[in-house]
Amino acid sequence: MHKFTPDRIQIGISACLLGEQVRFDGGHKNSAYCQQELKPHFDFVPVCPEMAIGMGAPRKSIRQVRIEGEIRVRSADGSIDVTEQLQSFCNEKADGLGFLSGYLFCAKSPTCGMERVPVYKADGSGGFKEGVGVFAAAVMKRFPHLPVEEEGRLHDLVIRENFFTRVYAYHDWHCMRLKGLTRKALTDFHARYKYLLLSHSPAIYRTLGPLLAGDGELDAVADAYFDGFMTALKHKASRRNHTSALQHIQGYFKKFLSGSQKAELSDAILAYRQGVQPLLVPITLIRHYLREHPNDYIAAQVYLNPHPDSLRLRYAY
Repeated sequence: MHKFTPDRIQIGISACLLGEQVRFDGGHKNSAYCQQELKPHFDFVPVCPEMAIGMGAPRKSIRQVRIEGEIRVRSADGSIDVTEQLQSFCNEKADGLGFLSGYLFCAKSPTCGMERVPVYKADGSGGFKEGVGVFAAAVMKRFPHLPVEEEGRLHDLVIRENFFTRVYAYHDWHCMRLKGLTRKALTDFHARYKYLLLSHSPAIYRTLGPLLAGDGELDAVADAYFDGFMTALKHKASRRNHTSALQHIQGYFKKFLSGSQKAELSDAILAYRQGVQPLLVPITLIRHYLREHPNDYIAAQVYLNPHPDSLRLRYAY
């Protein structure tokens, strides 16, 4: 029985992406990135809905078919229909995944595709890319703020960094809740995420402070905060917003840095803004100055370390 673990992040994943031979043809879609780059950082929880309902491998392939306005999941020749079995399993399985901090799905699958799943007409024609996998839909409905992504889309470095930023933040939130929700814990959490939120959505960030300042019931405030928090992080951070966050942090050092050091940091931030250097360059310089001139508030900012450097998520943009 799985449960949430503060010390180790658990991510759900389509079993075929881990090399398990569960596809309809008895094959797999093994992901070298997941196996080599991600496994040291996360505990994967593999799921294959088709195997879970006893279809076996190899097996007849299934697809989503629109029949009189209803989406059915069946074989191309119509001899197998597993709609009810899949829906029952997917809903029950999704209910038990509250310990996860993210999910990686296999694209185009009638069960695990996150988007653009082919949906066919009853006569077998069409294949319009308008569907969502039955299991993916159940997971996203049950946990609307859970970071989810399709493995193939992680080749886009901006999408990759955004996904794992959300995974670590989602896990951090639940670690905080596990310790016991208090107004101080909630306020401290918000303070630590100030510059990360500003880099993703300044507009949403400005709504979260007043929300915490209100006198509403604590659990309701926390739920509303989490909704805004995860919505903000889903916005991809822009160079403009990153530059603004970096310049705000730079202001904390103005009394301590020499003229040449100030110029060096300003130049690094400008070079990032212009796309000449990756974000890691000004971040590394700020970390260096922070060691020389400690500041508890800045040192606590998740923005400077939203995920391990070994994931190399800030090297390329």
